Amino acid sequence: MSGRDGGPMRRRLERLAREFAKFGTVGGLGLLVDLGLFNLLCHFMDVPVVPGGIIATVVAIGFNYLGFRYFTYRERDKDHKSRELTLFLLFSAIGLVIQSGVLYVATSGFGWDSPLQSNAFKFLGIGIATVFRFWSYRTWVFQKLPVARDARQAAGPFLDDPRVVEGDRVT
Repeated sequence: MSGRDGGPMRRRLERLAREFAKFGTVGGLGLLVDLGLFNLLCHFMDVPVVPGGIIATVVAIGFNYLGFRYFTYRERDKDHKSRELTLFLLFSAIGLVIQSGVLYVATSGFGWDSPLQSNAFKFLGIGIATVFRFWSYRTWVFQKLPVARDARQAAGPFLDDPRVVEGDRVT
């Protein structure tokens, strides 16, 4: 019997939905940074489409790291920041290759480089890369705290009370 709250599966899905909403909020703002800078560079400053896309994405990656670390995944492990940043940059670079590859194929391979076409393929590349980033960031970069450590942090001022933290759960 799962009880009134829908059981553990529902709670996990609700947590995942909240995490995805936060990821989407940061990602949406990062998308605005990326597309805004891309259009400024490519269509107002005459920077070629693929290099302009790369520059815009790199700036958005920096913006997104701050948003993910301090908003989306703020409760996750903070003890290994150099590892986290290294993995974030690695997976972001893979996402950058995905995005730029889509843009490159569209513009150089097919000649689709009008402002509307370049924006459409930039957006498509971002969409494909976002699926990869969501999976990799939540799986490898911003790791969950161990259950026992989570419980000790939640216990706060009651940490000295041996009844509060027993093994891996708070009582």
